[in-house]
Amino acid sequence: MALGALGIVYGDIGTSPLYALREAVKAAAAGGELRPDAVMGAVSLVLWALVLIVAAKYAVLIMRADNGGEGGVMAMLALLGARHAPPRSWRAVLLVVGLVGAALLYGDGAITPAVSVLSAVEGLKLDLPGIAPFVVPITVVILIGLFSVQRKGTGMIGRFFGPVMLVWFAAIAAIGVLGILRTPAILGALNPYHAVHYLLTEHVSVAFAMLGAAFLAVTGGEAMYADMGHFGRLPIRLAWFAIVLPALVLNYLGQGGLLLADPAAIDNPFFQLAPGWAHVPLVLFATLATVIASQAIISGAFSLTEQAIKLGLFPRMRIVHTSAHEAGQIYVPIVNWLLAFATLGAVLAFGSSDALAGAYGIAVSLLMVITTVLAGLIALRWGFNPILVLACNGAFLIVDLTFFSANTLKLFEGGWFPLLLAAAVAFLMLTWRRGTQLMEAARADIRMPEDEFLARVEAKHLPRIPGTGAFLTSAEDGMPLPLMNFVRHLGVLHERVLLVTIQSLDVPHASETEQVEVVPVAPDVTRVLLRFGFMDTVHVPRALRRAVEDGRLTGVNCDRLSYFISHETVVASEKKPGMAGWREEIFALMQRNAEETASYLCVPARQVMEVGAEMEV
Repeated sequence: MALGALGIVYGDIGTSPLYALREAVKAAAAGGELRPDAVMGAVSLVLWALVLIVAAKYAVLIMRADNGGEGGVMAMLALLGARHAPPRSWRAVLLVVGLVGAALLYGDGAITPAVSVLSAVEGLKLDLPGIAPFVVPITVVILIGLFSVQRKGTGMIGRFFGPVMLVWFAAIAAIGVLGILRTPAILGALNPYHAVHYLLTEHVSVAFAMLGAAFLAVTGGEAMYADMGHFGRLPIRLAWFAIVLPALVLNYLGQGGLLLADPAAIDNPFFQLAPGWAHVPLVLFATLATVIASQAIISGAFSLTEQAIKLGLFPRMRIVHTSAHEAGQIYVPIVNWLLAFATLGAVLAFGSSDALAGAYGIAVSLLMVITTVLAGLIALRWGFNPILVLACNGAFLIVDLTFFSANTLKLFEGGWFPLLLAAAVAFLMLTWRRGTQLMEAARADIRMPEDEFLARVEAKHLPRIPGTGAFLTSAEDGMPLPLMNFVRHLGVLHERVLLVTIQSLDVPHASETEQVEVVPVAPDVTRVLLRFGFMDTVHVPRALRRAVEDGRLTGVNCDRLSYFISHETVVASEKKPGMAGWREEIFALMQRNAEETASYLCVPARQVMEVGAEMEV
């Protein structure tokens, strides 16, 4: 499991040596001479950022805030119960903050493949200066290929991610040792005094620029928490402390040693660490490593989208399961191509990894601030000593805010790009959540109580037709709209009626006992509550079949069951209080383009009948 974590969890942070220290020392040099104290300060700052932010904060502290073993911003929101927060409450504010954090991951997902692959390909310029005009086209071709293969699934390739990254970490550690042997004095950078002294004695603008650049070394550290559910806490920590951290420390020290001996290597210290004969093979290896890192980011965006859909924060989207054995192997076409569009746009617009470095880091630093705040609130909710929580999380929050403040200097250098993407995604999430709340309120006004409906059916002596009808709803009480419309239009009712309520829980996986609950309503009417965790596949027929097989639901033939689903058309109305008219129009557009309900619930098309309804919001 630790080997697998190397490829999925540590691909991003493992390729940061390609550009992180280079940007930090360039910020320190600021167009002038690169002084030895600047090199020592930059290396020391990078190393202690890894220790404080990734090792201490994420590996030791944040990974304790798990939701049934799952991590990430969505798991935190579920733990805090923010998803069901009433408007204008403190938990509603938390929801907005958390959604911004989740949206920042999409901004990070667009920038990471661009800056990583571009940094690797730029290594070719060392031995082939004439290839410079072709660096961007080569990068674009690699990225197009990467996004194109997503639909085929990555299960087979994924098995090689871990071993490849293990060799990568061994390689960067080995070339790092060469740099240390060249200038052993660089080992003094292990002392945090060099980082603190340089930041306090250098001009504020230079110090902040170096802080913002050094932060690039820890981008990707948030994946430890986000991917915790895939590998577990122990394997992720084991891989970090036994392999990743030592390799990164050796490589950054090696780059620093090279720069102390040869300040002219500032343009690309990573590749110049290696012997001349190894440059081209190392470029090819680095490109493979950055593709693996990009793949992990893209897969993470797919998983985040699936969780957001199940938590009611995104409209239903087409989700393709690319593996019959691994539930987490999914492909979301619209997310894939929107990310591809944003990533390729970033490569073409910025043109170099130096320029992209200005766009990179600000989104991740803000996400880390949000994560620290949410983790503190979770600790308080779990009953930890408030003074201890304030001291511990407060100290990390100061570090996070320092790095975020430094990264805000990049806002006009490109930092606006991931923030703009994140703002757009967060706006769509909040619009969808608010719109669905208004829709549910409109349904509640129309929905008839069960006793009243059954009394009317009895009074009218409605004809009963053979078979069982399953009417799908999200409410635990009242009659589903498709059932009411079916009876109103056709004037008949099935001999057996199932009111199938589908709910999403704030836990990763629903247990078998809580997933299905059967509640008798009348002799021929039964309510079946189906509950799914935000990591579960919503498969209604399979859940019903399980209830029939274990005897909780009797007299139902699942193969001949007829499913009735409401096909709702949203109409923006100025008469009802809700959202602004233009925002209601956006919600209506999202609703019209959402994945078909039957397909999302895995209901066979031949067993489905849709009953139309018009809803005003």
